[in-house]
Amino acid sequence: MKTQIIEELGQGDILLPALVAEGLAANDRIKVRMSALQEAARHAQEPGRPASDLGVESQTAGIAAAGITAVIGGARLVGKDRLAAPDLARLMQEIADDAATMIRAVGAGAASEGDKAQARLDAIRSAGLLDADGEIAMTRIARLTGVAETAGDSLHRLVMDLHKQLNRLAASCSEEALDGAHVFGLHSEDRSAVAAFMKGLNATRGLKFNHPGLDTTATRAGGRLLIQNDIGTTDAHVVVIAVKKNAVTVTYTDVHLARAKFFISLFDQFDATWSGLDRHTAAGLGEDDSFYLVTGQFQSAHAADRNEFLAAAGAALVFLIDWNKARKLLRTWVAKDDAARILEWAARQRIGHRGFLELGGNDLLGSAVRNAAPSRIGFGERLDQALGRTAAIDFLKAALRASTEALLAGRSVRTVRDQIEADLIRHLDRVDGALLAAVLRQIGLAHDLVAAIARHIAALRAGQAADGPRLVQRCGAIEQKADRIALESRQEVDRLSARPLIGQLIDRAEEAVDELEQATFIASLMPERSDPSLLAALAELCSVAATATEVAATGVAAAMDVPEGRRADSEDALSAVTRLIDAEHAADKCERATTALIFRSGFDIATSLSVIELARAIERATDRFAAFGHLLRRHIMIDLAA
Repeated sequence: MKTQIIEELGQGDILLPALVAEGLAANDRIKVRMSALQEAARHAQEPGRPASDLGVESQTAGIAAAGITAVIGGARLVGKDRLAAPDLARLMQEIADDAATMIRAVGAGAASEGDKAQARLDAIRSAGLLDADGEIAMTRIARLTGVAETAGDSLHRLVMDLHKQLNRLAASCSEEALDGAHVFGLHSEDRSAVAAFMKGLNATRGLKFNHPGLDTTATRAGGRLLIQNDIGTTDAHVVVIAVKKNAVTVTYTDVHLARAKFFISLFDQFDATWSGLDRHTAAGLGEDDSFYLVTGQFQSAHAADRNEFLAAAGAALVFLIDWNKARKLLRTWVAKDDAARILEWAARQRIGHRGFLELGGNDLLGSAVRNAAPSRIGFGERLDQALGRTAAIDFLKAALRASTEALLAGRSVRTVRDQIEADLIRHLDRVDGALLAAVLRQIGLAHDLVAAIARHIAALRAGQAADGPRLVQRCGAIEQKADRIALESRQEVDRLSARPLIGQLIDRAEEAVDELEQATFIASLMPERSDPSLLAALAELCSVAATATEVAATGVAAAMDVPEGRRADSEDALSAVTRLIDAEHAADKCERATTALIFRSGFDIATSLSVIELARAIERATDRFAAFGHLLRRHIMIDLAA
């Protein structure tokens, strides 16, 4: 038990059982050490007599036998009445320390008795009976180890009295197990509260896997129930819960402020009040002798609500073990705040992070990157830079879930590695899909341009007034929007290290938009009274171009679903590629027919030039879509191969 931090919190009552156990252990040790002192005196006086090394007794008391043997075997007389022995000063200090441990335990159960015992020890010390610098008077050994009442008080008599008091305290602290908790002196009304806490603790205990921690002690002291849990191995990491009727007070300490805040966040569904997060100092606790203290209070009207809160407190503790280690690891892959959010999600989902750490953590992720995306994610590059923030968070959540589920089910590490690598590939495919969605928006704007040209020509064929300047203005705005999409998409391709093919698809779509925007400018310059045959030819060419944009959109939409493994989508996407090439051929045919019509007829120069340039601009747009189709086919084949 972490006695120092609990005493710092003023919750020493719960330490009594542990202190009694420590006191009884100290009693065993001090008796062996005093026996060693007596045996060393006898050996020094009678060196020829075989000496006992107290090996069995030392081992039983948990003392290194070699040290005791050295004191006894090396003992010798200095003059007639002084004993010298190796490490004698150390032995005397250990005897004094054992006596102090026993007094501390007695004082925890009965302060007045502890004070009396301390006064007796102080008197023994002030008489110089425990001092030693390598030698000690034989008369002092007799006074320390003797028990005769006529000789006055002695250390041996003090130890005997302390032992009796410790035995009485031990009887009052008789231990039993309650759902895994070590409990002492509970009242009947305490048992349901302890059981509720342990129900929550045991529900998540398995998520710590091989990590030590989560030992629970409960006792009644000062008219209230005290529940203490050591959590993990950090000295200043402990929780003490006081329960008085239906009121619960949680005292939590941590060397990490961020983890303390995380702990509080796990109780947001309860109407609890939290105070503190103050920084405290205590020698030996934390890296700089500091820790953070937070206090939570929950008052309920019914025992059922109180027990629900206690169960939540018990269930939360496993998620604190190695929390900071997991947060530091995740911070190398995503932003600091997102790392904390992932751990909070894992706690709320009862997944945790210990399984992830148990299976290698950083090595799991690094292996997935090396095997699944060596050219997409560079060394030291964060996942949120490669996948985008949302996708990176989702991927890391899935990695934590896969690790925990695999360990609980007894699956191999290799299986988990394969699962995480496959999930990374899926997320990279989704990144490509998001970029293809931007390409789809480009194609949609190209279709808007074709539709605007077609409406302008339809108005001319119907003899209606056509507003050329308005056509140019409206289509110029469409082209500018398409340019912004292309620019942002290229930046995303570079930032996310996406397939170069996607950047090329963006380029071809942008070129098609540019050709069509140029076509709208030429269309705005056409004479309002143009030959019906020329307008009919241009209308047919617009129809072919509109078909090309629609087929390109269909192909991209299908290509976005190919990584999901649906055969129909790959067939639709490849079919769209063929139809784009057919559209380009049809546009060539229409453009040549229009050119031939111009040369065979005697149209004026303005009409002839505007019609030829418009036809060529629209045909060049279909050329760009044909090239787009070839690139799209290569992109699809890569996904099918994967």
